[in-house]
Amino acid sequence: MRKLNQPTARPRERFLMCGVVLPEEASEHDGDLSELRGLLEAAGAEPIGEGVLQKREHADPATLLGRGKVESIAREVELLAPDAVAVDNDLSPAHIRNLEKAWGVRVVDRSEVILDIFASRARTKQAKLQVELAQAEYLLPRLKRMWTHLERMEGAVGTRGPGETQLETDRRLLRKRVQDLKHDLSEIEARKQREVAARADQFTVGIVGYTNAGKSTLLNRLTGSSELAVDMLFATLDTRTRKWKLPDGRTVLLSDTVGFLQRLPHHLVASFHATLEETLHADLLMHVVDAAHADAPAQIAAVEKVLRSLSPTLHADLLVLNKMDRVGDPLELELLAAGRTEEVVKISAASGAGLDRLTAAVARRVDARSALVEIDVLITDGRSAALVKGASGILSEEVIDDTLLRLRMRISESALGNLMRAVAKTVRFKVLEMPSTRTHSESPLAPWLARDSGSV
Repeated sequence: MRKLNQPTARPRERFLMCGVVLPEEASEHDGDLSELRGLLEAAGAEPIGEGVLQKREHADPATLLGRGKVESIAREVELLAPDAVAVDNDLSPAHIRNLEKAWGVRVVDRSEVILDIFASRARTKQAKLQVELAQAEYLLPRLKRMWTHLERMEGAVGTRGPGETQLETDRRLLRKRVQDLKHDLSEIEARKQREVAARADQFTVGIVGYTNAGKSTLLNRLTGSSELAVDMLFATLDTRTRKWKLPDGRTVLLSDTVGFLQRLPHHLVASFHATLEETLHADLLMHVVDAAHADAPAQIAAVEKVLRSLSPTLHADLLVLNKMDRVGDPLELELLAAGRTEEVVKISAASGAGLDRLTAAVARRVDARSALVEIDVLITDGRSAALVKGASGILSEEVIDDTLLRLRMRISESALGNLMRAVAKTVRFKVLEMPSTRTHSESPLAPWLARDSGSV
């Protein structure tokens, strides 16, 4: 019996790597091509060779790299025969055209690699629209490059008009598609804002950080969920929100979203604004850092730069130094924490070390936004007693004279308002302490401060 042919796996594209470090990028650059290597591997490609990294005072207007480096890389291309060359910079259409002519292979820049990763990982409708928008805005100024084959016909009778017409037609269609995508995403963003507003009575914690810092692993550890958490750049593209139950029974919402990157393309940040919306409007922003990474300070700076680009006043409330079990010298952790204005917590999401300190830090902030309330309810009023006891944040509970159930609890203003409306009029509420983040005049609980809402 003849054996059926089995389909073979698609061979991985082989990429030669190169890049330029300019003075204005030096503080944001990792100093080597390791991050580009990781991006290519995440895109399913195979980086070959060590790569070529050049430091220059100014970019060459024609090729970005200097003439000598272009010739040197041409020899590498001839020797290693890669499928393409990846450049760890954003290239202009002229750069790409000249480099492809010099090297004789396809050339892709940093943004193209990142966009390819995002396109392959997008799963939800929102993520797919966001990636398509970023790709369209990247492609729009580069359309002319796709029609260079028409240059061979320039001046020929009957060919001067159609090439230009086709290019303009494509530009018009692409601009129309960009408008449609922005409209669709604005509707999604408005819906996200309504969803966030609907959860106003719940304390929300947003996780931000550099890609592959361990954000998804931390989310899984704290909430017991099983989200994808792998050692790979951009494993997460969509915001995932899960319930995190604190030791005292109170529940907060924990949101994880797409990771940031040094020199993240600005059009990508703009297109993913709807995804970031939920995290950036959180009550508490938690910045997770891979403390074991050699370039951790630059990664912290990159995340802070992206946050400022989204809102000038946006900053993290907690700096979480993750993977501390992989840090060889404890002094490195101290150097990362030195001079920080936000609270710093050291943890290992993989092993669970330090998570008790992280939980306590979050609980303190939940307390600061919660009121301390004393509630009296008749034991015979089973419905009201069940509603009160079902609320989270109960600190103490006692029975008085076998007829009265008295509870002390920490509860948010909105949750307390909902509880007051839900229980019987005979239930007594006394606000002992208002949220520390509120003044008397601001809080709707001020009229109830240290006095009864009624009698049992």
